[in-house]
Amino acid sequence: MSQAHLGYESRVNLGSYYTPPEIVGTAWKMIAPYLRPQTTVIDSACGYGDFLKNSRQATTIGCDIDETAIGVAKKHNDEVRFFSTNALCDVSRAKFGIPEKSDLIVVGNPPYNDRTSLIRHSIKDVNFDIDEDIASRDLGISFLRSYNKLEADLICVLHPLSYLIKPTNFRLLKEFTTNYKLIDGLLISSWEFPESAKHTPFPIVLALYKRDTQGMAYDFIRSFRFRTTGKNGFCLGDFDYIAGYIDKYPKKKNRSAYHDSLFFWTLRDINALKRNRTFVENYSTNTIVIDKQKLDYYAYIDVFKRNLHRLPFYFGNCDVLINDELFRRYRVAFISDTVRHHPFLKKYFQVKPIAEQLTETELDTYFRLLFGEHHI
Repeated sequence: MSQAHLGYESRVNLGSYYTPPEIVGTAWKMIAPYLRPQTTVIDSACGYGDFLKNSRQATTIGCDIDETAIGVAKKHNDEVRFFSTNALCDVSRAKFGIPEKSDLIVVGNPPYNDRTSLIRHSIKDVNFDIDEDIASRDLGISFLRSYNKLEADLICVLHPLSYLIKPTNFRLLKEFTTNYKLIDGLLISSWEFPESAKHTPFPIVLALYKRDTQGMAYDFIRSFRFRTTGKNGFCLGDFDYIAGYIDKYPKKKNRSAYHDSLFFWTLRDINALKRNRTFVENYSTNTIVIDKQKLDYYAYIDVFKRNLHRLPFYFGNCDVLINDELFRRYRVAFISDTVRHHPFLKKYFQVKPIAEQLTETELDTYFRLLFGEHHI
């Protein structure tokens, strides 16, 4: 059921989005092997309670800060204990009447709302209390920290894949990753959530975590194989990335030193590349001053942007992929394509551009080889 009682701004700030039934069903299949008669299952941001309809024999608890949503949930879930309260404040098992030694499983689709993100920034306003030890710029990270505070034995929730694959975000989860290990992860496009699909789709993971005193380091995530519709799944470690070859972010310098410089828009991830420009002719705080010895690689990114339609959604939060040996083989094709789109760059390249038809053929070969089974 859609959270129809909420306006658009409230849905953004509360992270209240309808979860399709097939995704709910998949989550319960993932936790089914771990359910016991004495197990307690909780969804601490349950909305209308869609995740609590398949509770079977487990003791089931639903919680939400939205009193109206809890009222609706109670009408459709007779055997669930509901709490209308802020799950991120005064977090403890006692708050929900969960025995300290009870097996606890968390399930659901908690809010994720990065207050520092530029997307929808003008309407973001998180104005409820969050315990200091779990507070974060992103509500989703606060929820994951809260599950650790509850000492849940198993966690099966949806959250942005970027929490795991972006090193900065992964570090924010230190208290969580110290005590949990990812044991399964199914990648889902944000386009599966019609109410939120207003921008470029980003990857969401239906993640299954098990409490583990050894935890997990970032290298574990780099080698983890996430499930996709493809045969071999998706693994960060299968690819090399452009960050090893160029500067992705601006460096502070005296603006007078930028005479006869070339500029490139700041690089973050593939989805940001979709939205932003590549080469720009004027300096700004969001531009990189190009090291001309690395100009070939910036030309590579420019061409990569025009070929993003070849990649599935789950690469959206990754850095730009590259196979350097293969790129060198097709280097002239990349330069030719860049010069055709940015004629002012022609004087900076010491190669003769090749015919457009040959360029397209060689670029097609390169990207098919680079993306492999992921190529669309």
